[in-house]
Amino acid sequence: MDDAKTRTQRQILEVAAGILERDGAQAVSTRSVAAAAGIRAASLYQLFGDKNGLLAALAIHAFDLYLAEKHTLVRTGDPVDDMRRAWDAHVDFGLRHPAFYLLMYGTDRPGRRPPAADEAHGLLLTFLDRAAAGGRLRVPPVLAAQLTLAAITGVTLSLISTPAEDRDPEISARMRDTLIDSLTTDPAPAADPGLASRALALDAALTAAAGHALPLRPTETALLHDWLHQLAR
Repeated sequence: MDDAKTRTQRQILEVAAGILERDGAQAVSTRSVAAAAGIRAASLYQLFGDKNGLLAALAIHAFDLYLAEKHTLVRTGDPVDDMRRAWDAHVDFGLRHPAFYLLMYGTDRPGRRPPAADEAHGLLLTFLDRAAAGGRLRVPPVLAAQLTLAAITGVTLSLISTPAEDRDPEISARMRDTLIDSLTTDPAPAADPGLASRALALDAALTAAAGHALPLRPTETALLHDWLHQLAR
């Protein structure tokens, strides 16, 4: 029974996703989706509730597709180069799936983000933690993630709103390089990478060691993190 319900949900989401990508969110209604899926509207209401529930499920579906593509990115030995490649993959997804992207990032409401959105944010932090551990980050990873997300969503939404024939790929590339250059140090720093980078590298090492036996009490570890963030300013 549950398998049949899951198959029906998947079928409805695939139909709704087709309508969304073809005609936009305004064309997604319980009536239009039910008709296209060949089911009664009452069945759709039982599975998703109203239109908002269906759109929320579509947002989860969109993030799942996004994460599936992001997880195929192969890491290199250069975490900063990986940040640039991850940026390009993000923008490319948005331009290939504009309706999905608008649903994911253009109409987001506090407290209503799907779990997959948190996973996507965690994936971004993974890239930044690697850069910090290598002494390549100028600011704490959490702040770097906030700045990166603000910049990349702004660029992607701007490009989506621009007719395809008028889009300038240099806009994304310039914003990417300007932001990443402001967040990171030069590759393979010489003997002294600087106090801030050293502090962030140690902070990243402590974060990676969380859960392992450390010769510090939790309060001392938290205090050390705070001191390291102060030194990194």
